[in-house]
Amino acid sequence: MLKLYFAPRSRAVRVAWLLEEMGLGYDLVSYALGDPAMRSADFREQVHPVGRVPVLVDGDVQVMESGAILEYLLTRHGDGRFRPLPDSADYPAYLQWLHYSEGMIMPQVNSYMVETFFLPPERRSEVHAKRAAKLMGQMLVPVDAALQGRDYLAGDFSAADIMTGSAAISAKGIGIDMSDMPHLSAYVARLTARPAYEKAAAL
Repeated sequence: MLKLYFAPRSRAVRVAWLLEEMGLGYDLVSYALGDPAMRSADFREQVHPVGRVPVLVDGDVQVMESGAILEYLLTRHGDGRFRPLPDSADYPAYLQWLHYSEGMIMPQVNSYMVETFFLPPERRSEVHAKRAAKLMGQMLVPVDAALQGRDYLAGDFSAADIMTGSAAISAKGIGIDMSDMPHLSAYVARLTARPAYEKAAAL
């Protein structure tokens, strides 16, 4: 049985989402976001060296980092689902959008959350928060453009939609204005209506 170390509203939701899409059973070890238990010596030694989630355990294999976990699951358990074949015309776009979220969108989400939530009020910077929100909006524009005339980023629904889609969902959740990005707005609504996403987001 697979085991997922998890916290709500973290990147671990991506992994649970794919597991639900794949119909794979898994044991959930859930923590509150920022739980001191994740900073314990035991957790750092046995689960994640810097006290984070997600971490997936599959027998004697242990993998951290959401993107790496998704690729592992697709390779070991996917049976060809949720990613185009390497010789497909959609494969280059799949690779691009699989990695776009962590390179472009999530750094701004992280900065915004630090300045508005994680830091104590006396250390927060409104200037830095506004800058992160502005950059986040800019990073979402290419996603909106890529979705013109299509439902998903690389042909059929794939792990690229889980990665970049979850970043777009996070951006919407913290109030980024998408009123001038109609394709992206419809995409976020489409993704959040998927039963597998609803199950993962409710964990």
